Parts: sequence; structure tokens; C-alpha cells
Amino acid sequence: MPSHKTYRIKRVLGKKQKQNRPIPQWIRLRTGNTIRYNAKRRHWRRTKLNI
Repeated sequence: MPSHKTYRIKRVLGKKQKQNRPIPQWIRLRTGNTIRYNAKRRHWRRTKLNI
């Protein structure tokens, strides 16, 4: 990844960075909730974005 990024690449990286977080705890406390964790978490070293 070059240090000089285009705006397009930087926007994608920012979106992926925001998506890569655990679910809020209050969502787990909702009635009849089956979501325990964020299935789409991504580790920076194991899974690459292919951009």
C-alpha cells in the first residue's frame, strides 16, 4: 500500500475500518436476540481487502 493514496482508495479503507468493530452490547440484550458477535470481523493480517 503506497503512502500516497487516491481519494477513492482512502474512502474504501475508511469504510472498512468503520465496519471492523464488535457489535454494541445493547444489541445483545434485546429480547429474542440471536446475534452474539459480528460475523464479518476482519483481521488485518489474515484477510486482505484485495484493493
